[in-house]
Order: sequence, then structure tokens, then C-alpha cells
Amino acid sequence: MSREPTNTRSRILEVTWNLLENGDKAVRMSDIAKAAGISRQALYLHFPNRAELLVATTRHIDAVKNVDERLAQSRSSTSGIERLYAFIEGWGSYIPEIHGMSVALRAMYDTDKEAAAAWDDRMQAVKHGCEAAIQAISDDGYLTKELTKAAATDLLWTLLSVENWERLVRECGWSQSVYEQTLKKTAEATLISRT
Repeated sequence: MSREPTNTRSRILEVTWNLLENGDKAVRMSDIAKAAGISRQALYLHFPNRAELLVATTRHIDAVKNVDERLAQSRSSTSGIERLYAFIEGWGSYIPEIHGMSVALRAMYDTDKEAAAAWDDRMQAVKHGCEAAIQAISDDGYLTKELTKAAATDLLWTLLSVENWERLVRECGWSQSVYEQTLKKTAEATLISRT
């Protein structure tokens, strides 16, 4: 089997990533095909619709930036608190690297259902990581009694939102290190009870 489809697919994903990250408007399939040097028909052979292309692009970014390796410590942690800290570090340090793409997808969110689907897909993956950390804390018996697991997951997911990172790091001038350390302390104070 020829490697051309794989090369073309990778080129499409890279071009889409670049156009979205550097653009200030919705990117059409025709824009992507032109930038990739292929016909629109060829683009649709690889990605039958724009939603699939945008979701594939966000997952491609995760693969290129090795998100699984970043989250490996969280996934292999032996305690809930350790898992929580490792998840905050893994996701928190990843936000600056995907920020450009997040800005582009969020800018199109209300007017572009495919961009919204791509962003929602990635944020559900983050929520799943939050849920796993909360479950581990609960299994250890340290989840505060004031919150259900679902409420604790929602709270952690909100604390770790890209929008909160933007406010604290970009707008307020926090360093990345201060951001991560403060989020750990805040999450521990809010979610964990050792009594």
C-alpha cells in the first residue's frame, strides 16, 4: 500500500492546524484544500465533512505534542491526591501549547457547529481526566463530603479551563509555575478532606 494517503492526510492536518492557529476567521474546506495543494474532492476523500477534519486536527495536535506522555504520571499515580496534582501539571502545562488552536475554535464556537464539536470533543477529554482524578480521591476516602463526585468533577474541570488560564496567566501576569502551584492548592483546599 502506498504511503501517499498517509502523507496527504498528515499534510491536511498540519495545514488545518496552521490555518486555524494563525487565522482570525472560519477556515473553509476550500481554503484547506488550496493550502494543502489538493483538490476539494481529494480533501473529502480523507475527511468526509468539516467536523471530522476539525476533530481529527485537534487529536493530531495531541499526538504531535504527545499528550499521552504528559498525562502518564497522572494515569499511573497510586493515590488520588498524587493523581490530582499530576493531572493539574500535565493539563496546565499543555494549555499554553494549544492556546492558539483553542482561541480559533472558541472564536468560531457560536457560529460554526463543526468548530464547536471539535472544541467540545477536546474539553470532554479534559473532563474525563478530571473525573478520573476525583474518582481516585474518592476511592482513597478523601473527597470532601460537601461535594458529590459529579459536582467535584465539574468544579475541577471549571478550575482547569483554558479561559481561567487566560485570565490568570495572560491577563493577570501570573507565571506558569505560580498558576500550576496555586491551582493545586486551590483544588486540594476545595476538594479534599483528610478528616
